[in-house]
Amino acid sequence: MIKSGTTDSRSFPQVNIHADLVVTGGGLSGVCCAITAARQGLKVALVQDRPVLGGNASSEVRLWILGATSHMGNNNRWAREGGLVDEILVENTYRNPEGNPVIFDTVLLDKVKREPNITLLLNTSVYAVEKKDAVTIQSLKAFCSQNQKEYTLTAPFFCDASGDGVVGFLSGAAFRMGAESREEFGELFAPSAEYGELLGHTLYFYSKDTGRPVTFTPPEFALTDITKIPRFKTFNAKDFGCKLWWIEYGGRMDTVHDTEDIKWELWKVVYGVWNHIKNSGGFPEAETLTLEWVGAIPGKRESRRFEGDYMLRQQDVIEQRTHADAVAFGGWSVDLHPADGVFSELPGCNQWHSKGIYQIPYRCLYSRNINNLFLGGRIISASHVAFASSRVMATAAYVSQAVGVAAAVCKEQGILPAEIISKGHITALQQRLLRTGQHIPGVQLRDPQDLVHTATIKASSELVLKEFPGQPLLKPLSLSVAQLLPLPQGEIAPFIFHADAAAATTLDVELRISSKPGNHTPDITLAKQTIDIHPGRNCMRLQFNASMAAPGYAFITFMKNPLVQLHHTDKRVTGVLSVFNSVNKAVSNYGKQTPPEDIGMEAFEFWCPQRRPEGQNIAVKYDTGIDLFKAENIRNGINRPTNAPNAWVADWNDPHPQLQLSWDKPQQISQIDLFFDADYDHPMESVLMSHPEKVMPFCVREYRIKDGAGNIIAAKKDNYQTYNRVVLEQPITTDQLTLELEHPSADVPAAVFAVRCYGTVEG
Repeated sequence: MIKSGTTDSRSFPQVNIHADLVVTGGGLSGVCCAITAARQGLKVALVQDRPVLGGNASSEVRLWILGATSHMGNNNRWAREGGLVDEILVENTYRNPEGNPVIFDTVLLDKVKREPNITLLLNTSVYAVEKKDAVTIQSLKAFCSQNQKEYTLTAPFFCDASGDGVVGFLSGAAFRMGAESREEFGELFAPSAEYGELLGHTLYFYSKDTGRPVTFTPPEFALTDITKIPRFKTFNAKDFGCKLWWIEYGGRMDTVHDTEDIKWELWKVVYGVWNHIKNSGGFPEAETLTLEWVGAIPGKRESRRFEGDYMLRQQDVIEQRTHADAVAFGGWSVDLHPADGVFSELPGCNQWHSKGIYQIPYRCLYSRNINNLFLGGRIISASHVAFASSRVMATAAYVSQAVGVAAAVCKEQGILPAEIISKGHITALQQRLLRTGQHIPGVQLRDPQDLVHTATIKASSELVLKEFPGQPLLKPLSLSVAQLLPLPQGEIAPFIFHADAAAATTLDVELRISSKPGNHTPDITLAKQTIDIHPGRNCMRLQFNASMAAPGYAFITFMKNPLVQLHHTDKRVTGVLSVFNSVNKAVSNYGKQTPPEDIGMEAFEFWCPQRRPEGQNIAVKYDTGIDLFKAENIRNGINRPTNAPNAWVADWNDPHPQLQLSWDKPQQISQIDLFFDADYDHPMESVLMSHPEKVMPFCVREYRIKDGAGNIIAAKKDNYQTYNRVVLEQPITTDQLTLELEHPSADVPAAVFAVRCYGTVEG
């Protein structure tokens, strides 16, 4: 029994925590920063003011995670973010293909709790900053509402991934709210005052079919005049969750300090919309529906943006400018919303895409005037226009992974964040990021510690793609479709394809490439042909009389003709895709982007894959053979398709695919890193959408690693992850390693992006 005496005052228990890095904000960005830093050897305190992790991705808000892949609705091929973002999305797809937001909560909690270097504080809000001097943070003060404890969090480095920038704000870091003028950065898409300068908040709701009639009595505060919402005629009873992204409000208010007022207005709208659906008589299909869940905290888009040594801007996104200090990439559209949100007469969003992914420089990831403060998530140094692209969760988390590794470099070198550049450590940071699976466009891993660079590599087979084996699948050419194929530099040999038709017709075929290396927007046409198609089966030879000026992807493009059935195949290969000139309204893709001339955006067509089980390859034949799937690719320093497949792929008919690494003299080996193909082209939306596959069809499920004497030193079954890090219990000494693989299926040959070997355990 506890019995208190009398006293004039009491105080809450005080807890002091010392760490190498304090991360404020437990959204996806804070989680990815904290785990990445912890795996680099830092002691990390992760402070989250909510009871669960995930922020906008959590069960409290329920927004799906998206980034450069953009629902597969743009031309960014193989663009899902790497490193920990990839690991989490692949894990969630395996555990939670139904997209249950509660299960996703557990995926994140599990990832964090597995890291012994992380101290996790949930329900804990930072409310004060103590400074060592005018430009240096010494500690943070935080309070947990559940255990009534006060925390002092002390560290040499801090990362603000809180979304609203609570640490940056309290520490005096330079920040902005609202939109820059066109003149400041020369951004032609900078919005007018009429359009508004901030994106608003959103609340979602979920409905459920009970199988019996359900009545609904709205609360007193519900919006009664639904015509105040200009798009009220588009309401339906089928949409729920983050498909209701357009229920947005607050862009003309203070999106930090007015959040509670904004939330109440959104509640009025949500309950008013549901009342309209249930009680207007216009939705008989809603008779058995009940309101299962309404968000209690809004999903935030924009508030403070902090200033670093560089501010990302529209031209970086659209022109895909290069930066010597690039550490991450983005690829979501420049996606601005009218400030009046759901009450605006304007479209709910205004999205303009670039032709490919763009680099994000390290200079955007730390404060320009608080010298030990890193910036993570959506508050990085970016203009309002560039922020419209970089703000989405997968991109925000991706840059935060870079912060996690940068903090480790700073600790080890005894330097401050800005000194990674001024003292010449940016290359080391980039290389260290690449080792974790981070993809940085245009930057290759050159790791002198990797023993594979001195090995002789032999493969049991190497795919030379001449044709797709097996029986063809006939599909009508109801959309224009292109087969995306990697080709070497030089003359392009003839292609063979087959088509069936019930009547005589013609077929237009074009050979296209991208104007920029590494892009997958087919904006240059090298050659065209019009082919006569006769009734029945046609075997056609395409001789384009064209050359590839450099290695890259070519688009063998068949223009729409519903009278024609093309031969397709169920076979799939790493680094090979078919793409379609189709529409995806969810990301403002109407087949072609045609912007006004005065907003600094580019016009081009969209050619996007279809989700499996659709999206089969076209059964083209290339007698010369595409010989770009060689074993040497496993050490080329690129772990995904870019302008080439960058993978070793075994031959279809190889019964026992294997790679053999041998050295002139024995090597001590402690760690082996393997990178498989978990399909970087798949967005893997974390919630709401269901995915028919738990495991990507290209991913090697089973492998064994043997030493020179034939002993199995490591083995795995039921693999589904991209990155497999094999740390041996005891180092071995051998002059040979053999990696034995099983093909993922009869339709997909085994493929490996990278194999790395280290004499010591690498972080």
